Amino acid sequence: MLTEEQIYGIYVPVVTPFNAAGEIDLPSYQRYVNNIIKNKIHGLVVNGTTGESPTVNIQELQTLITASQQLLQGSDIPLVIGTGTNDTMSTVARTELAAGLGADAALVVVPYYSRPSQAGIIAHFRKAAEVGIPIIAYDIPGRAGVGMTVDTARTILEMDNVVGLKDCSGSPLLVSELSRLGSKPVLCGDDLSFFDMLGCGAAGGMLASANVHTAKFLSIFDQYKAGQVDAARAEYDRLLPLMKLLFKESNPAPIKWLLSVQGEIASDTLRLPMTSISESLREELGAYLAG
Repeated sequence: MLTEEQIYGIYVPVVTPFNAAGEIDLPSYQRYVNNIIKNKIHGLVVNGTTGESPTVNIQELQTLITASQQLLQGSDIPLVIGTGTNDTMSTVARTELAAGLGADAALVVVPYYSRPSQAGIIAHFRKAAEVGIPIIAYDIPGRAGVGMTVDTARTILEMDNVVGLKDCSGSPLLVSELSRLGSKPVLCGDDLSFFDMLGCGAAGGMLASANVHTAKFLSIFDQYKAGQVDAARAEYDRLLPLMKLLFKESNPAPIKWLLSVQGEIASDTLRLPMTSISESLREELGAYLAG
């Protein structure tokens, strides 16, 4: 079970590889995730936004959890499963599945599309927290259509079983205020804000870009925590051009394309309505790799 003390460093939200028929490509998943784990990351996140969670059914989720558990055998890397949907009952069912299969925590997003009130957001998280597995709340207004206020985030973080927050608000306001008030740990989920949010009190990052150059992201975090801020900033700045390209079109399409080109996964296939990246972005990423 994930504790507050374990919420720090670099958590990697992995993609869900699909074959040409749109089915989960388990051999690719096992090979690629095993390579991520070898870097001694601080947490593995399965079936998040980067894993195309809205298109993964509950039977497939069970397959991914079981495969991930096998890959993590003998490791102390916590396994976090994305269980949040825009339906509270479905979220509870997926969270119960993750708990029953021995996941260390569940990542639960603010319900998307419905645009609930702040009271509705709080009630949603209270139901998820009642399952009993540790919960990392996930604020991403750009995809959900609504975000948490500081008061809502504080209320959710005070709930039993809620152990931390993933902040994709795109602003330092939330993490700064929560840090000032001494709240539970916050992980930055906005890759392009990662370095700045460390300075505002973030405990680390849950970063899609860390699928690529994983060791360099770990080095940035380690250097920053060791007080080598200038060295960390320089290394982060060297990765910024890649991060900008990886988010030039909707995540995870650029990351999947890059992983497939690098041979980490067999195909960059996505499930509709997501489609592969444009030819122009392929050229830009190809030029980056060549340079």
